[in-house]
Amino acid sequence: MASAFASTAPYWVPALSALMVYRRIRRTFGVQPWRPVRSGIRLGILALVACMLIVLAVVQPQLALAMAVGAVLGVGVGLLALKHTHVAIRDGRRVYTPNPWIGGALTVLLVGRLAWRWTHDGLAATQAAPSALTLGLAAVLIVYSLVYLIGLMLQMRKLASAQAPEPQAADQTHP
Repeated sequence: MASAFASTAPYWVPALSALMVYRRIRRTFGVQPWRPVRSGIRLGILALVACMLIVLAVVQPQLALAMAVGAVLGVGVGLLALKHTHVAIRDGRRVYTPNPWIGGALTVLLVGRLAWRWTHDGLAATQAAPSALTLGLAAVLIVYSLVYLIGLMLQMRKLASAQAPEPQAADQTHP
């Protein structure tokens, strides 16, 4: 069964990659509704992937430097993106507007690396071991997403607490 699964990889890996790129592009431009449950699930998945990258860096130390540099860059880009993200309440719902330039640049980085691997390695790219550059870029994207999502959660919590109605003071004129 494993060989049948591996033999179909040249078909489903590009399709899955295209879906991932489409979702990234959709979340990059325009006003986005805040979905706390979906964001929590995404945060959990990203944390799991980040842990897997850390384990890979420990197991294969020759990749650790690329992933560490990628993680540092991811933190910087995530903080920059948070600085340029606008959060608001529209029609009673929390929304945010990400910076399209930062999101667009990260999307181009992702698509460019995928295209490079596919054009230089062909269909074998779906089965080849990832390079240090690929894992460094993965670290940038994963850590950026973690930093951005955690920061966005904090901003949305702050926005919700600022908009919460204040409790009415008890009437002090009781007879």
